Amino acid sequence: MFKWKKIRQIFNPTTIENRPVWMNEFAQAPNTLIFENFVRVYFSCRPKRDKNGQFTTHSTFLDLDKKNLTKIIFISNKPALKLGEKGCFDEFGTYPFSPIKTNDRFLAFYAGWTRCVSVPFDIAIGICESKDAKVYKKLGDGPVLSASLNEPFTISSPKIRKFNDMYYLFYVSGSKWNLIDGRKEMALKIRAAKSVDGFNWIRFDKNIIEDKLGLTESQASPDVIFKNGKYHMFFDYWSSENFRKTKYRTLGYAYSKDLTNWIRDDSKVGITVSQEKDAFDNEMMAYPHVFEVNKKIYMLYLGNEVGRYGFGLAELEGELA
Repeated sequence: MFKWKKIRQIFNPTTIENRPVWMNEFAQAPNTLIFENFVRVYFSCRPKRDKNGQFTTHSTFLDLDKKNLTKIIFISNKPALKLGEKGCFDEFGTYPFSPIKTNDRFLAFYAGWTRCVSVPFDIAIGICESKDAKVYKKLGDGPVLSASLNEPFTISSPKIRKFNDMYYLFYVSGSKWNLIDGRKEMALKIRAAKSVDGFNWIRFDKNIIEDKLGLTESQASPDVIFKNGKYHMFFDYWSSENFRKTKYRTLGYAYSKDLTNWIRDDSKVGITVSQEKDAFDNEMMAYPHVFEVNKKIYMLYLGNEVGRYGFGLAELEGELA
């Protein structure tokens, strides 16, 4: 079993004075870029719901001191990416946002979502670029990865990685919308695709992580890191049947030698919800992001209500093996 030491809650948008209206609450799906003196953390937030109960999501970033990851040295007051034009796949939100440094620019893959009639939303994955990793520009108004013959809806939760000169995109696809207690809930499964250039993708066309809770299990945020001869994936999962009742959502783990065949072993995760009654993560942990700084492995993760009150930081004690 891995052993993680929780450091503390790092960022809570609801406590920031004079914050922009679009950063009212939530700091979801943290993803990092590592710079010489700081670690940039991208996340997605929301304004208050409008009079019709609707909301949007916007992606932005903050910077952590590389020598002290609990110290925030900058919080952007602008979204990193504009919402899509009317009728486009990302008209109402960009979430999550996953960046990568490549040659002389930064690429980012993001989930853009739009509202629907028969179900609450649909999602596809877009691509954008930046020269300064602050302001990103879309490479087109349409998605780079969207619904297909065997992935009919909700292509989301992108995590971009590069291994062995090949780009890998880990993401989720909706498998079924279910009506549960009068609400439409979907089951999501982890998928993957690979690309030479980051634009033209070959999908694995299969679920790569086995179910633990049955067909109604949902999985999200497949985050992959290579250490000690293995590819390690951390993700979150929950039951779409009883999620609204229990609010329970926790982390899973799988490993692979070839990025294609994965063995799930949640017993190795080594971190779970906090036991303190007032802890920001005593009901759930979600959207793990694992990264290395100063030869140490860290995890950013969301707490209760899928990050309504921000994200926390944990440090790995020992090795990923």
